[in-house]
Amino acid sequence: MITYDWNCKTVDTRPTEGEKNNVVYNVHWRVTGTLDDGGEDSPHTYTSIGTQQLSSSDATDFVQFEDITISQIVEWTKEAMGEEGIVNIENNIEAAIEESKNPTSVTRSIAEIEVVEDTENPPALD
Repeated sequence: MITYDWNCKTVDTRPTEGEKNNVVYNVHWRVTGTLDDGGEDSPHTYTSIGTQQLSSSDATDFVQFEDITISQIVEWTKEAMGEEGIVNIENNIEAAIEESKNPTSVTRSIAEIEVVEDTENPPALD
């Protein structure tokens, strides 16, 4: 089973919005999925990143910036994404992990062959 770690520590704020200060309006999220299947190459991880805009808080649910917790930001971010957005992110991570376990394409580099001239025995000219 894949475990998902939501990192929503980086946010954009508006210095003032009405009478409120440091209002969070955008979250830079990073979701890392990890699968430890006990195999030789375990664990398998993949990270997806993005941003999510938040709707403006009204006075009844506004939290002072200094009092916001990481879990609160994660909750706000997931709420703004909706269930379909969360499922899409987690499905993409799952597909990327599966691809890393059983790749359908591999990028490789061609090693350059070093040519060494034999100056003591030059080739014969015909």
